[in-house]
Amino acid sequence: MTAARSPDGPPEAPEPRCPYGGGTGTSPPTAYAGYAEMDALLALQHPRTSAATEPGFIIMSQVMELLFELLRTEFTAARNRLSEDAVDEALWTLRRAVRVQQVALSSWDFFSAMTPMEFAEFRDSLGAASGFQSASYRRLEFLLGNKNPQMVQPHLNASSHEVVVRQLHEPSLYDAVLLLLRRRGLPVADTVLSRPVDASYEPDASVEQAWREVYEKRAAHHSLFLLGEALTDVAESFARWRYTHLTVVQRVLGGKPGTGGTDGVAWLERISGHRFFPELWSARSCL
Repeated sequence: MTAARSPDGPPEAPEPRCPYGGGTGTSPPTAYAGYAEMDALLALQHPRTSAATEPGFIIMSQVMELLFELLRTEFTAARNRLSEDAVDEALWTLRRAVRVQQVALSSWDFFSAMTPMEFAEFRDSLGAASGFQSASYRRLEFLLGNKNPQMVQPHLNASSHEVVVRQLHEPSLYDAVLLLLRRRGLPVADTVLSRPVDASYEPDASVEQAWREVYEKRAAHHSLFLLGEALTDVAESFARWRYTHLTVVQRVLGGKPGTGGTDGVAWLERISGHRFFPELWSARSCL
């Protein structure tokens, strides 16, 4: 390839070629790259140090964010199908979502392979950045029912603030489940269904009783029984993800504060005990 020559100076350098098939200059990308915006995606990694593990840290952090967004899409679809009484379609969506959760869980393997010294080589370059500020993760927590208005604060001055607040005020997946239980004639209390949609969810005895009836009379409530088990799969997978997050941070950081001034291990220890859909867990003690 011959470089262009300026009439008043040395030859101009050719435009850089994208090594991933994006073409040069105004050349169109391949159909694959164009459809999935691969050129844009592969241009989003900008390490700030020469540390060998920083590119992987950035890429795997981005992978995790994409998986959060995919899970939010899937759980939103499941919520909407349940609101339409399309339980079979919701079950199929939840089945797919749990597979995505398994990918998210395995993503921690890369982070756990870093030694404390390798992470320390680029940790200062993170500055105030912290996974605690992930809008995708926060929206996912809200969507599954762990509503806490205080968790909007980390996004107060961020571009993500509006979407996080919007998610807080949307019905959760569990809200759709509780309404479905009530429509099927199960004893979900009015106070549970009429509580503010943005309020923290508190376990209720009537919901536990509803799930007990579903499990004790599974032949009569077969689709709800399958839904209960699917939701338990979701909650268990999320608990495993949180616990693995905790152990990875313990391995790489020990007891140091988290990036961005967070509590690090102390915060993760507190949140690892939380379970989505709590009455599905407590009802098991009564069966």
